[in-house]
Amino acid sequence: MFKNTISNLNRIRQVAEVLARYGFEDVVTNTALRRLITQKRRGSWQHADKTVFETTRWERIRMVIEELGPTFIKLAQALSNRADLLPQPLIDEFEKLQSDVPPFDVTLAKQIIERELGRPISEVFTEFDDVPLGSASIGQVHKARLLTGELVVVKVQRPDVQEKVRTDLSLLHELVRLTAGFLRNHGLGNPQDIVDAFERSMMKELDYTSEARSMDQFRKLYEAYETFYIPKPYRELSTARILVIEFVSGCKISDKEKLLEWGLSPATVAETGMDIYLTQIFEFGIFHADPHPGNVLVRSDGTLVLIDFGMVGKLSKQQKYAFAGVFIGMARQDARSMALNFRRLAVTADIPDMRRFEADLNDLIEDFTTLDVKEMSMSDLADRLQVIIYDYKLQVPGAVFLILRALVILEGIGKVLHPHFNTFEFVRPYGARIIAEQYSTENILSEAQYTGSQLLALLTTLPTDVRQIMRKISRGDLRVKVELGGYQALLRKADQLVSRSIIAALAVAFLLFSGLSLLGRYPAEMRYVQGIPVLTWWSLGITSFLLLILLILGSKPERK
Repeated sequence: MFKNTISNLNRIRQVAEVLARYGFEDVVTNTALRRLITQKRRGSWQHADKTVFETTRWERIRMVIEELGPTFIKLAQALSNRADLLPQPLIDEFEKLQSDVPPFDVTLAKQIIERELGRPISEVFTEFDDVPLGSASIGQVHKARLLTGELVVVKVQRPDVQEKVRTDLSLLHELVRLTAGFLRNHGLGNPQDIVDAFERSMMKELDYTSEARSMDQFRKLYEAYETFYIPKPYRELSTARILVIEFVSGCKISDKEKLLEWGLSPATVAETGMDIYLTQIFEFGIFHADPHPGNVLVRSDGTLVLIDFGMVGKLSKQQKYAFAGVFIGMARQDARSMALNFRRLAVTADIPDMRRFEADLNDLIEDFTTLDVKEMSMSDLADRLQVIIYDYKLQVPGAVFLILRALVILEGIGKVLHPHFNTFEFVRPYGARIIAEQYSTENILSEAQYTGSQLLALLTTLPTDVRQIMRKISRGDLRVKVELGGYQALLRKADQLVSRSIIAALAVAFLLFSGLSLLGRYPAEMRYVQGIPVLTWWSLGITSFLLLILLILGSKPERK
C-alpha cells in the first residue's frame, strides 16, 4: 500500500491541484467564505470565459474529470448510468463528457498488428487504409481488405493504453482509500466496490477477445432473423489488442433522407429496431448496451446492423421478470405491484416506509397516465424512476440503467423516423408475453424443480450439521459470536478518556516529584542550574511534555 502511494504521489498531487483550482479545497464557493476570497484570487480560478465561482458544483466536478483524463472520463460515463448512486444534476453533467481523442500514427498501428499476429501486415491484408474510420481513448479503427478479398475493419489498441489504464486504476484505488470517509459522509456508501466493478469493466474492454465472443453469441441468437444482422468477427486474426471484423456498409438509422432515397419506410425501420431491441431484453436477457445512431446501421434492403459490442448488458431470468413487472404494474396503474417488483429487482432494498414508497410510485403513475401519446416521454419516465431509486437507496443491477438509457436513445431515434412513435406501446405486448412466460407450466415446473433440489440439499446436509453442533455442545466447544452495533463511538470515547487519564496521572506524578525533589539532599556530584537540581529540571521537562500531549489530544477533532 505504501509503495503504491509513493508511486502515485505525483499523480495524486496533480489531482489535488486540479481539485483546488476548481474551488474544492475549502468548499468556499458554496458558503459565506466566498466573501473572503479576493476578486483577484477568484479570477485565477478560471475555466474558459467564466470564473469557477460562476459555475455550479456539478459543473466543476465535470471539469475536474475532464482534466484528469480518459480513465476518469470513462468512470464518470459509467457512473452516469447509475442513478442509484449519484444525484440527477451530476448525472446530467457526466452525460456531457466526451472521450474522443486524436488518432495515433498509422505506422504504430501497423507495428502493433504485426507484433500481435507475428507476421508482416502484407501477409494478412492486400489493402490497409492509413486514415482511420474513427478514434477513441482505447483504440482506433481502420478499413482493410484480406488476402481472400473480404473487406474488414481492424480495431487496434493504442500502444500504451493498457499501462496508462492500469496506472490510473491504481491511482483510483489509492484516492478512494484516502477519501473513503469523505465519500461515505456524502452518500457514496461503497466507493471501493464501485472502483472494483469499474476495474473489471475496463479490463474486459481492454481485451478485444471478449467483444468477439459477444458478437458470436449475438450471431447465434439471431441467425434465423432476416431483418437483423451482426458482422462476423475473424477470431483467427484477432487477439486481445486487435480485432478484425467484417465490414458492413449502410447508413445511420437516423438518416431519414437516405432511407427514403432507398425506398424504405422510416416508420417501419424504427418499429423493427425497437422490436429487435426489446427482444434482446425480454426474450434473450442479453442486449447491446450502446445503441446510439452511429452503432445502428441500415442496409439498402432494410436490414438492421449492430456494430461495436464493447458494452453488453445482461439480465438474469428473475431480473427480467421483475423489470417487466415494473412496467406492467405501471400500465395497470398498480403502485403496489410496481413496489413489489422494484423490491424483487433490487439487490438490496431496505425501504423503511413501504406506504410512502407506494405513494411516490402512485404519483408517478398518475402523472404519466394522464398524458396523451405526444406528451409521453421515455426520457421523463427514466428520470423519474432514477430519482425514486436514488431517494430510496435501492441497489438495482447496473443493467437496468443501461436499459433505461438505451430506451431513451431509441425513443429519440424513433421520434425522428416515426410521427407517432410511442415506446410504451412497444413495451406493453412484451410485458404481457413475459407474464405469460413467468406463469407458464414449463417455468413453474422449472422453479419447482429448483426449489425441490435446494430443499433436498438442505435435508441431505441437515443431519450432519446437527450432529456437528451436538458434538461441539457435548465437548463444550460451541461458541456464539454476538456483535453489538452502535457502541463503537462510545467505546472509542472511553478509550480516549482512559488514555488521557493515564497521561494526566503521569503528569501529576512528575509534577509532585518535581516539588519533592527540591527538598532532597544530594551528593556533591549533583549538578545545579540556577540553584535548582538538574533532576528537578528533567522532571519538569517531562511534565511539560505530557501536558503538551494532553493539549494536542484535547484539540484534535473527533473521528466520525
